Amino acid sequence: MKTMTSAEVRQMFLEFFKSKNHTVEPSQSLVPVNDPTLLWINSGVATLKKYFDGSVVPENPRITNAQKAIRTNDIENVGKTARHHTMFEMLGNFSIGDYFRKEAIAYAWELLTSKEWFEFPAEKLYITYYPDDKDTFNRWVEVGVDPSHLVPIEDNFWEIGAGPSGPDTEIFFDRGETYDPEHVGLKLLADDIENDRYIEIWNIVLSQFNANPAIPRSEYPELPQKNIDTGMGLERMVCIIQGGKTNFDTDLFLPIIREIEKLSGKTYDSDGENMSFKVIADHIRSLSFAIGDGALPGNEGRGYVLRRLLRRAVMHGKKLGIQGKFLAPLVPTVGKIMQSYYPEVLEKQDFIMQIIDREEETFNRTIDAGQKLIDELLSKLKAEGKDTLEGEDIFRLYDTYGFPVELTEELAYDEGFKIDHEGFKAAMKEQQDRARSAVVKGGSMGAQNETLSSIEVESTFLYEDKVAQAKLLVAVKDNELVENVTGTAQLVFDVTPFYAEMGGQVADHGVIKNASGQVVANVLDVQHAPHGQNLHEVEILSTLKVGDTYTLEIDVERRNAVVKNHTATHLLHAALHHIVGNHALQAGSLNEVDFLRFDFTHFAQVTKEELAAIERQVNEVIWQSIKVDTIETDVETAKSMGAMALFGEKYGKVVRVVKIGDYSVELCGGTHTATTSEIGLFKIIKEEGIGSGVRRIIAVTGQKAYEAFKDAEDTLNEVAGVIKAPQISQVVAKVSSLQDELKTAQKENNALAGKLAATQSDEIFKNIQSVGDLTFVASEVSVPDANGLRQLADIWKQKELSDVLVLVAKIGEKASLLVASKSSEIKAGNLVKELAPLIDGRGGGKPDMAMAGGSNAAGIGGLLDRVSEKLV
Repeated sequence: MKTMTSAEVRQMFLEFFKSKNHTVEPSQSLVPVNDPTLLWINSGVATLKKYFDGSVVPENPRITNAQKAIRTNDIENVGKTARHHTMFEMLGNFSIGDYFRKEAIAYAWELLTSKEWFEFPAEKLYITYYPDDKDTFNRWVEVGVDPSHLVPIEDNFWEIGAGPSGPDTEIFFDRGETYDPEHVGLKLLADDIENDRYIEIWNIVLSQFNANPAIPRSEYPELPQKNIDTGMGLERMVCIIQGGKTNFDTDLFLPIIREIEKLSGKTYDSDGENMSFKVIADHIRSLSFAIGDGALPGNEGRGYVLRRLLRRAVMHGKKLGIQGKFLAPLVPTVGKIMQSYYPEVLEKQDFIMQIIDREEETFNRTIDAGQKLIDELLSKLKAEGKDTLEGEDIFRLYDTYGFPVELTEELAYDEGFKIDHEGFKAAMKEQQDRARSAVVKGGSMGAQNETLSSIEVESTFLYEDKVAQAKLLVAVKDNELVENVTGTAQLVFDVTPFYAEMGGQVADHGVIKNASGQVVANVLDVQHAPHGQNLHEVEILSTLKVGDTYTLEIDVERRNAVVKNHTATHLLHAALHHIVGNHALQAGSLNEVDFLRFDFTHFAQVTKEELAAIERQVNEVIWQSIKVDTIETDVETAKSMGAMALFGEKYGKVVRVVKIGDYSVELCGGTHTATTSEIGLFKIIKEEGIGSGVRRIIAVTGQKAYEAFKDAEDTLNEVAGVIKAPQISQVVAKVSSLQDELKTAQKENNALAGKLAATQSDEIFKNIQSVGDLTFVASEVSVPDANGLRQLADIWKQKELSDVLVLVAKIGEKASLLVASKSSEIKAGNLVKELAPLIDGRGGGKPDMAMAGGSNAAGIGGLLDRVSEKLV
């Protein structure tokens, strides 16, 4: 077995499959594109689903990749086990309807065992297979595997609901009896017992059936296109090759761990208790890559995951004795480890470090609150004579404040408390169930459409034409190819002026005419067929025939409106980079007829001043009437021109570069105006947050922009009329004057309310009652608002009249309640919660004062009658 670095392992895998005519697919963003079923890219195949379900046909059916992935469903195991990670790399080779079982198994065995490649000892490899899959067993024997090293496992069948499925075969490496002290042997593998001896390094999925949950597995129909999907964990391979005890004892993690040693003054020992070192090393990798791909910490979705990872890492830093912020300085180390294949971490390290530093600083301010909460919980338990910290409280500390369970346990144990582990597990499961239901909105992979996948005719989109004479090549109705077609159908022509929806630009609409100029069909939508042709969704008015020629006409007015918005999107993207920062990466867009929508990554709300500057800058470029140039070239040349690739787009050998002077250069396959002046006018309508770390701008152009400005002017004119301002220009001064008058009136009102309260107080505070050792005042009062109750409470505090004060007032048709307490035995917040339901209300507050509102003013008398019993 060769000695290799992690970079060499990754490169050797890819080079092997390149030698077998595979195309290397670059690692995609961790943030899924157009896939609501995934929170993160969680496997090597996740970015290739479009090929497996047949919605897109790849240029080469043989693909290989090294794909970064994130999984956080069992984050609590990271650091405890030898191989759990939140971010990992999956090396894979894939066949889309090309080779199958025979070649896949032969490739795996050659790569692993041949002297030219990894050179693993054959006797160290064991393989599991699905018991009914005799073909796989036989094939392994044919390539030279000892039958005693082939283990049948009933679970070796991959399926997730309906869609592609099939048996899988897994390859394990035997690390020897050192990792099997009880000499259990192969039973560890056969019985699926968790162990450190037999390490799974590769899984080959033989995707050959179309799963249907309604029928037995033995009756699943075969797929029209059989596929191979494999996954080799880089971290596990490197661990075996470098002889690490765990995945962390490799060059993927040790440089990070060495930096943590310097920060903490403690030493990592691969044989000792090193959970905190491992957690920090793992989590900083995930944070660096995820933030680099545009995800930002927040309170929901991906943002919540990142915030949780960061807080968990910080708490483990504290366990190691690290004081102050420490995570951001680890980012360059992560970048250097991964630089050979992922240069983007170092390229974006300043931004990544900025976000981590900001988030860590915020969390450090909340740690004291968490520590205080632990102290309060334990003090309360002591006072109540309890000896167990409840699971829900442990989970709250873990979930809200990021306190690792083991840290909470340690603090509780130090004070002599037990831990409700089962309660914590139940709370954790509830949260995981909620997360799953919020994320998964559909199946993992769609079923293949054989009809659409079979369409291989050539079809050309005519960028510059609005009308074209085109021959009907293919007609699909009810998923069948037909020659004569009526009703609704999908059509492919040899040429077309109709733009297919792509890159955020909506499809063209229009009509199809026959030779006599009669409209015979309406084009309602245009999408791409699996082989890339423009597939026209049509409503047919008169029978169409394959082979005939028709006139295709787009709705020019609709196209013009859309291209104005699309070109303005490019200007907006550039303006965001100039004013907000280069980290404002596109996270989706929509260029519609009436508006444009642009989503981008940013860690804060865009200020009014920034929005005004963006709007101004875009309009200045529009007024300069800059020519919009489109250049066709290769990807490398485009990048050398400084072209930005749009989020989530896949580009072929020839790409289109849209260049707007020196202001904007982007890769884009959409249609655009000839000059910026054709856009006319640009107006931002709204800026809002749509998710953790993702903002959205909605804007309009041309006529819609004019209408937006006119609406704003009309509103101002209306306001001017209401406040009696002679001109719009005087509205601000008039409103300021009215605000000053209102403030003066409010001060006078508060002064009068204070006098009224003082007048009532003498009478109210005469009636002091008692219950046990407590004294209290409970009275209905007449005040104009809740502030009047507070003023009475202030007077009561100054006079030291009783232990508790309960005031209630009818204000309008509702009731308002105030409770104040000077007694350590009575918490105002608790008492108000008991009394509020008597007036059909609810409320809360601090131990010394609390308030509530209720809808049942008729209940005031009954509430006052029950104050004494609530104080007992």
